[in-house]
Amino acid sequence: MKTKASSKRAQFEVSAISHEDYEGTLHLLQVELVKLQKHFISCNDRILVILEGRDASGKDGTIKRIVEHLSPRETRVVALGKPSDRDRGSWYFRRYAAELPAAGEFTLFNRSWYNRAGVEHVMGFCTDDEHEDFMVSVPEFERMLVRSGIRLIKYYLDISKAEQKKRIEDRRRDPLKQWKVSPIDEQALSLWKKYSKARNEMLARTSDVVPWNIVRADDKRVARLSVIKDLLTRLHYMGKDTELIRPDPKIVFPYAEEHLLSGAIAK
Repeated sequence: MKTKASSKRAQFEVSAISHEDYEGTLHLLQVELVKLQKHFISCNDRILVILEGRDASGKDGTIKRIVEHLSPRETRVVALGKPSDRDRGSWYFRRYAAELPAAGEFTLFNRSWYNRAGVEHVMGFCTDDEHEDFMVSVPEFERMLVRSGIRLIKYYLDISKAEQKKRIEDRRRDPLKQWKVSPIDEQALSLWKKYSKARNEMLARTSDVVPWNIVRADDKRVARLSVIKDLLTRLHYMGKDTELIRPDPKIVFPYAEEHLLSGAIAK
């Protein structure tokens, strides 16, 4: 029997894409990404993309497809581990600031300073005061980045509870994905409501300076293509194929409270 939440979410479902269509479209979009990189290297632009989302939401796979054919010298993927004792005794943003893009660089954060709004807050790895200080400080931090000339784009990959459960179970069974299974992942489902509450607060309080873009990511292939299309749409480069990169507004859309109420964002 379908729940009210699953019924609401069903109205936003889109048709799956075939493997052949996915591979063909991905190739064309990756050509566009190469065009984009050539342009911002020549202009010394600094591009920073943040990908956040629940455990198993598809951040790794999306980033892999974005960077697959880009120049490794000017492309950096940042996925920081646990903070050291020195990190914990320093300004919270210090270790992230060290990873910001230089001129001509394209940097993607696989999780970011928003760890404090999500996993750190839910798992009790930070105090309530530290969490509140972060929520107050992060808009100012991002305002400084934008003022300095960094082009900052934020994506939140959103999946349903049923899809997260399926993906975590797949990871447990697949010997090639054992590195993805962690004690925190194991608690993701049991803490679903707490993560939802933390996500909702994060989206509401940190969208004013640099808006969040929600990606409905239950279908991995569609989500990957949609993020690339949206990214290409937002950035200027020569020879842009505007028809190819037009994103689906049912898949990628700016955060608004109404999307929580409508079911477009998973409860």
